[in-house]
Amino acid sequence: MLSNPYRSPRLLIVPGLHDSGHGHWQTWLQQQFRDSRRVQQRDFSQPDLQRWADRIKTTLDAAGPGEWIAVAHSFGALALVRHLADHADSPIRQVLLVAPAEPDKFGLAESLPHHRLPVPSSLIASQNDPWMSAASALRWASRWGSSFSNLGAVGHINTESGFGPFPLAKRWVEAAKARSAREHRPSHANFSEWSFAV
Repeated sequence: MLSNPYRSPRLLIVPGLHDSGHGHWQTWLQQQFRDSRRVQQRDFSQPDLQRWADRIKTTLDAAGPGEWIAVAHSFGALALVRHLADHADSPIRQVLLVAPAEPDKFGLAESLPHHRLPVPSSLIASQNDPWMSAASALRWASRWGSSFSNLGAVGHINTESGFGPFPLAKRWVEAAKARSAREHRPSHANFSEWSFAV
């Protein structure tokens, strides 16, 4: 019997400033998928867009070949978008951007793409996020061609605003993996799949 070479994409966690601690939903999400990886910045207290974006590539290169889906939070979302702009050959196939930081707070608006991202993307925002207004989040989602969800008045969608487990993010990852599996399904059944007709 022929083996199927398809491998489900792995999950890449891209934290924001000061990393995502033990109680953060990103840490919880990483624990749900045993083959996931986390981007470890050299200095999580210094928001350096290009350095952080380069670190994403270094992490992917060290992990070996294969496709990825990425879930980023806050400044990590900006670094992920920059990485995608810099690397047309990135193995990242789908992205979830949760509570991105406002680029203008860091003087980075012109350093980010103002057009549709090269991969399917979703952006989750909050009505009262101190790091980015809902209106600005919607504008960036529109520029990037991202589906947009506003969760209401839930702050920065982090530990301080009450987010430990985040089932919505887990469901997104599972749906992204399912989409990938459908896209890689062979268009014709192999011989072993015809056994039902015997």
